[in-house]
Amino acid sequence: MAGHSHWAGIKHKKGRADKERSKVFSKLSREITVAAKLGDKEPDMNPRLRTAIQVAKQANMPKDNILRAISKSEMSSDKNYENLRYEGYGPSNIAFIIETLTDNKNRSASSIRTVLQKNGGRLGESGSTTHMFNNYGVIQFEKSKLSEEEAFEIAINNGAKDCLDLKEFFEIITKKEDFYKIKTQLEKKIDTFSYSAIEWRALNFIDLNREQSEKIIEILSALEELDDVQNIFTNANLENIQTWKL
Repeated sequence: MAGHSHWAGIKHKKGRADKERSKVFSKLSREITVAAKLGDKEPDMNPRLRTAIQVAKQANMPKDNILRAISKSEMSSDKNYENLRYEGYGPSNIAFIIETLTDNKNRSASSIRTVLQKNGGRLGESGSTTHMFNNYGVIQFEKSKLSEEEAFEIAINNGAKDCLDLKEFFEIITKKEDFYKIKTQLEKKIDTFSYSAIEWRALNFIDLNREQSEKIIEILSALEELDDVQNIFTNANLENIQTWKL
């Protein structure tokens, strides 16, 4: 279970420039609006909305922005967004899973295809890369938030797949369908999480040299610039990429 596939999960450790922050806020707002539109407007009654708000707060998104995003969900004239997944390959046959929240699937597909092709990659068909990943829920929190005994007890009693000791953090791995249930149980004990998301985690990670890493970073960065793209997952060793980048 070691390693990370989620680009944002690695990149957030470096911090963001103001220009990047604005784009991040826009994407977070979109997720909050959709979560509120699909469920209850009260976070306590809507796990997806509650998680979206927690992520927004971790990104230092102002409270007014969060409230405005929730209010936007009540506007009948607002665009209808849907979650769509795209799969593709980059140089060195590195696999990508790209999750979008879009109101125009043709625009999303075209934009993603262009980025991949310009950087020596290609857009694949549905299922072309997902077989290289597991779709899990991942919840991380500081050890100071909960004792090891409590963490493992909650994980075991609620059907978690695994509970890992990661030096400074505990990491609980869940089935996709159990993610919000287990996170809700943890929220009874923990007020903030270091990281929590449903992600695609590679079965095997590919190490890259510096030149290869730089090419993958270019693709990841270009994909992240697309407004419709919410999450990017890859089987490239992102920890290795981060080392080269720094």
